[in-house]
Formats: sequence, structure tokens, C-alpha cells
Amino acid sequence: MLAQSPGSVLFARSSGSVVLVQSFGSGSTLLAVYVLAFAAAAVACFVSVPRARTFDDPDVRAGLVSLLVLSGLWATAHVGFLLAPPGTIALVLYVAGLVAGFSTIGAWLYFCSAYTGRTIHRQPIYRRTAIGIFVVVLAVKFTNPIHEMYFVAEASATPFPHLGVQHLIGHWIAMGLAYALATVGIFMLVEQFTQVGADTTPLAVLVGITGLPLVLDIVGYLNPGLIDMTYEPLGVAVFAVGVLFIFFDQFQATRIAHETDDPVIVLDDEDRVRDYNVSARRYLPEIADRAVIGEPLAEALPELAAAIDSDDDICRIDRDGETLYYRISVGPFTAGSRHLGRLLTIADVTDRERYRMELERQNERLDRFASVVSHDLRNPLNVAQGRVDLAVETGDDEHLEAATNALDRMEELIADVLTLARQGQPIGETESVRLGTVCEEAWSVIDAEPATLEVDADATIDADADRLQQLLENLFRNSIEHGGEDVTITVGLLADGAGFYVADDGPGIPPEKREEVFEYGYTSDPEGTGFGLAIVSEIAEAHGWTVRAVESDSGGARFEITGVRRVE
Repeated sequence: MLAQSPGSVLFARSSGSVVLVQSFGSGSTLLAVYVLAFAAAAVACFVSVPRARTFDDPDVRAGLVSLLVLSGLWATAHVGFLLAPPGTIALVLYVAGLVAGFSTIGAWLYFCSAYTGRTIHRQPIYRRTAIGIFVVVLAVKFTNPIHEMYFVAEASATPFPHLGVQHLIGHWIAMGLAYALATVGIFMLVEQFTQVGADTTPLAVLVGITGLPLVLDIVGYLNPGLIDMTYEPLGVAVFAVGVLFIFFDQFQATRIAHETDDPVIVLDDEDRVRDYNVSARRYLPEIADRAVIGEPLAEALPELAAAIDSDDDICRIDRDGETLYYRISVGPFTAGSRHLGRLLTIADVTDRERYRMELERQNERLDRFASVVSHDLRNPLNVAQGRVDLAVETGDDEHLEAATNALDRMEELIADVLTLARQGQPIGETESVRLGTVCEEAWSVIDAEPATLEVDADATIDADADRLQQLLENLFRNSIEHGGEDVTITVGLLADGAGFYVADDGPGIPPEKREEVFEYGYTSDPEGTGFGLAIVSEIAEAHGWTVRAVESDSGGARFEITGVRRVE
């Protein structure tokens, strides 16, 4: 409804004209502020369109561009409304602004749905519902002259000459609906930022500023010092500038991180950590406090940096006594044609790497077994065959005795090879075992007299009891074979609590031979098979332990087994 009263329009007669001219003079500055503010909002929206087109996702791009264009038209309509003389043109421009303004809600929800990876904007039922609501609201706006429930308009001189609009119940209902729908979009954004563990500060700042025009709406309704109109284009302009020019990289990184459940780390173009998602935080607990944001990757996560700079894309991380393997995939982090940095995607390949390494170990073991069969077993086999042939030719039983010795040697080699094959297999379940008790059981099954065993290892460890006993038996036999029958063997705990040792007072092992003694077939005893310490190494490796040979306090041999988990 457009009402004009005497003395209220610019061309009114007598005293009314003087009052209005005076009012126009005093309010011209405020009018200029209004016009400049909405003009700036329109320019900001239109200028931001090319930037919005750099979003890779077409739906995100369409939603944001529509939001900017409609908001720019809304602000432009307000500029025309403010500059037009009170009358029909101003009224048409104001209603056009209302139409554009309510249309922005659809564009906003479309953008939020697409940005957060939802499909609400593409589902027919929601589209039809949105169109229905839009048509109903427009019908209420356009039929306002009939029911006069949306607004009334009349020329006003305060605070400057303009078409004064007083909003009624219909407007506030539509406004409440619009803000309720806008809040749905805000919740979508907040949920996404929270899910990926991103910093929500930029979003909170932008949403807070975007919501300030609602305060101006209410103040304008209650205070004649401000015009009773919709100020939301100002908030949308701020949101557009903030998203596209200040926090663009943050929003782009958050969207990309949300697109996958895989751990993602976003780097800037100088390889500094820009952001990461919740999955990455679970894989890499050391980054959970976000203190690494802004740090170079080489300082924040040196293992990852080394992996992506090497030919091997597998990153090995030792954590809590366990070795984990992550595959690092590196991709560009871009917005359209603009390069923003790099995107690291992390995949946990621990099980696969362990399986691969076990296959490699088994292949190496098979190669060694083939060497044993082709070399170590072939020699006594040739001896036995030759002696049997001689015995047949000469009838001399001494040749049969030599053949028997060769066959015994073969049997010993075969037994050790089978033991080696079994002990090198992966360990399934472990249990808590008393180290001292297993030492005593291992000592009781070997021919140890007159050697002496001293056990100072009152500890419970996590191990396979049978294989642990086999390891100890082999170490005890090794000490007796090389240290003499009266050797003294000591079992104790390492000072750092990471394992135990087996030491003797025999002649010891030369430093240059301390790694070689664990190789297949190595022995300094002509009667030995050379598999005793190899079996020890296999058992330790199957447990995830490490064994090494050093010198004991008495100058003899000392074998230290580390990586053993103590059980309290």
C-alpha cells in the first residue's frame, strides 16, 4: 500500500516543502552512507563471481555463483530504491529486492548442500518443496495491496526523503522462515568443519558477521533513525569476500578433506601444514593439538616428508613398540587453474607390508634351504654313496661305518633345517611367561653337565613359551660347545628393561664375527651344522625382537635380546 500525505513528498506545497528540503539537507550524508554501503555490497558480490567459478565442484560453483548474483541484484535494487523518488518506481524496486532476497535462501541451501557433499539440492522432493515455498511467499508479497499483511509504504522525510516502508506480520514470518532455512545451511557447514577437525574460527567469524544485518533489521523497525528495510545484502557481501578472498584456501581445503574418509593433510605451496582432517589426527596422534599448523612438513612430520621425497612412498613409523606402515599419495591442491599447494592422502598398509615382508623372509629362507639341500646335504650324500659302492666292491665294513656317519650327518642337518623352517614362521598368539621358569625347563632338556647355569631374571614377558625355550636351548648349547663343558652361563635382565641376555665365561666371539655368527651355515666347529644361532635369530625375529652378540663382562660371549615386552 502506497500512501501519500500532504507535506510529505518532495513537491508538497507551503511549509511541507520547506521541512522536506531541510530534512533532505540534514540527511544527505546518511543517504550517501546507505547508498555507498549497498553499492559496495553489490560490487563485492559481482566482483566475487569470477573467483567463485574457480571451485572445482560444479554444484558448489553453481550454488555460490547464484548466491552472489542474487545478492548483488538484491543490493542493487536497494540502491535504486534509496535513490528513486518516493513513489511507484521506489515501490517496484523494493519489491524486486524482496524477491531477489528471498531467492538467495535457495541459492544458499544449494551451496551448503553441495559444499558439504550432500545430495539434498538434487533430490526432486526437496526441489519441489523449495519451489512451492518460494511461490507462496512471492504470492503473499505481490498480493500485499489486497491483504496489507506484508508492509505498508508512504513517503517519509526521516532521516532523509525516501519511501518509508513499515513491515508487518507477513514480512516477519517470511523473515523468520528465511533465517530458519539459512540456519540449516549453517549447521551443514559447522558439521563438516567439525567432522574433518578443521578450525571453525573463520566460519564462526563469517557467520557472525553475516547475521549482524538481522540486528539492523530490528533496530530499523524500532528506531526512526534507521530505515526500516532489509540489510542482509551487506552480510552476504561480507560472507562472499571472506570465503573467496580471505578464507578461500581454508574452505577449499575443508571441502576436499571432507570428500574422503582417508586421512588427508593439506600443504601450502611452501610445504607448510595448512590443515588436516580427523582421520589424519587418528593416524598421527602427534598432530592432534593443531600445533603443527603453519609448520614445515619436514619439521612437523619428518617421516612423511622423507617418504614423499624418496622413491619409496611407504612411510614407516614406530609407535608404542609397534611399527606402522603408511602409503603416502601426493596430489595437487588447486582451485581451478590456481595452484595452492599439495594434498597428502594417507593409507594404512601395515598389514600388507607385514605380509609382504614375511613373504620376502620366506623366500629368503627357501633360498637358504635350497642352498643347504644343494650343498650341505649333497656332500655327506656323496660320501655315503661312495662308501656304499666301495663296500659293495671290496666287502670292507669300514666303508659302511663311514657311510653311516655321513647319513647321521644328513639326519642332523635335516633336523636343524626343519627346526629352522618351523621357528621362522610368524607367531600367532603369545602369553605371559616367567623367564626364569623357561630357563630352567630349557636347561633340563640339554646335556649340560658339568656346566653351570645362573639365572637372575625374575621377570614375566610376553612370548611364545615353546619358541622361547627353543631359543634358550640353542644359546645354552652354543655356550657349551664353544665355551667348554665346565662353562658358566648367566641369564639376566638388561639394565634398560627392554629385554634379557644370555652370557658365558668362554672364549667369546671376535668382533668381526659377531654379525656373521647368525648367518645360515656359519660355524667354527667342524662337527656343527651352523644353524643353531640362525634358529635363535629366526625365533627372535618372529617375536619382533632383535638379537645381537657382544662381549660379556668375563670376556666371553653375550647375546642380548631386545624389544621384549615386559608384563607387570
